[in-house]
Amino acid sequence: MPNVAIVGTQWGDEGKGKIVDLLTEFADAVIRFQGGHNAGHTLVIHGKKYVLHLIPSGIVRANKLCLIGNGVVLDPAALIEEIQHLAELGVTVNSNLFKISAQANLIMPYHRELDVAREKRKGKGKIGTTGRGIGPAYEDRAARRGIRLSDLLNRQGFEAKLRDNLAYHNFMLENFYDASTFAFETIRDDTMRMANILAPYIEDVGQLLHEVIGKGQSILFEGAQGTMLDVEHGTYPYVTSSTTVAGNAATGSGIGPTVLNHILGITKAYTTRVGSGPMPTELNDAVGEHLGRVGHEFGATTGRPRRCGWFDAVVVRHAARVNGLSSMVLTKLDVLDGLEKLRICVAYERNGSQIKNMPADPSVLDMCEPVYEELPGWKTPVAQAKRMEDLPPEALAYIRRLEELTGVAISIISTGADRDQTMIIKNPFS
Repeated sequence: MPNVAIVGTQWGDEGKGKIVDLLTEFADAVIRFQGGHNAGHTLVIHGKKYVLHLIPSGIVRANKLCLIGNGVVLDPAALIEEIQHLAELGVTVNSNLFKISAQANLIMPYHRELDVAREKRKGKGKIGTTGRGIGPAYEDRAARRGIRLSDLLNRQGFEAKLRDNLAYHNFMLENFYDASTFAFETIRDDTMRMANILAPYIEDVGQLLHEVIGKGQSILFEGAQGTMLDVEHGTYPYVTSSTTVAGNAATGSGIGPTVLNHILGITKAYTTRVGSGPMPTELNDAVGEHLGRVGHEFGATTGRPRRCGWFDAVVVRHAARVNGLSSMVLTKLDVLDGLEKLRICVAYERNGSQIKNMPADPSVLDMCEPVYEELPGWKTPVAQAKRMEDLPPEALAYIRRLEELTGVAISIISTGADRDQTMIIKNPFS
């Protein structure tokens, strides 16, 4: 059976959660392979809203194996809170069907404090992180001093690592950032308490996936954020601290890349971004206000308003290349309803020359102006469309033009927030 990796093709917030939930119907297992609780995936199912940050979006489907891979950095307090929140919504997180990689690195309280202190110190030059400790946790992982989930099962080893880490991070917090420090006993006791809650969920997830593949079952790999926030291929340094592209679906899950059969890129019908960094098509006018208001463009994690702009084909072409996209999902098409004219950025202009591909130096984006192509908008709402033929001719023309400009076929179209407001043209699992 096919295995499908889902990635964002823009700056995140493309609607991946809804699509993961939709496609989990056709998968046996779904796994988050990178990021942390800085991600926010919103699902609306029969009018009921679920906001997830760590647990895979397939959790609301019955009898689906949901996994958190080794590539994720895990805040145990945030995960426990999410499990409790789902229980309040009537979703039981069963330890037989939800597992966390023993190799996942933990976000500790000092990571959060470091994140906030660094942003404060940078002032106007801040990156715009969520302040959740993601970056510092990934740094500790790379520096080989990270604390893994498996360490919580060995109290003596955990205490030794915690003492070393606190000696280092408390020194930096106190002497460089003039920020609060942490007591060893407090973190130890709080973490051990949470370890008892999480112990039933800890598993060798790579081996578990190997067994799923051996049974001929299908896996859905769920990415967080988007390609332009990738630490290697995004608008560095205004990026996240993990690799968000499809290649990391294998590394962050503990399986080989040859098991990935279809790379599905999630693409919003316009462009949004949260936080600092270049965004050539950003609109600070009535259209930008329309996109933000109608699209409810507020971060699911931070609540911050998203910056909105026209569709940027240069960005999505870049994402198609670095991910090796097999097909795309076009989301939030309904947000464009009622706009008289639509624009698509087909290239950039700088110093009188056109640039059709993403500049190797992302700082060049700040000096680029978008080159637009204009198409007519449509008046008929698209939310009730069940088939491609039901869409207004102008909407069909817009979709076809996006396919031409990006070089990737659109296999699914989302015309509203609810699970049912989706047209599957070609199922990636078929």
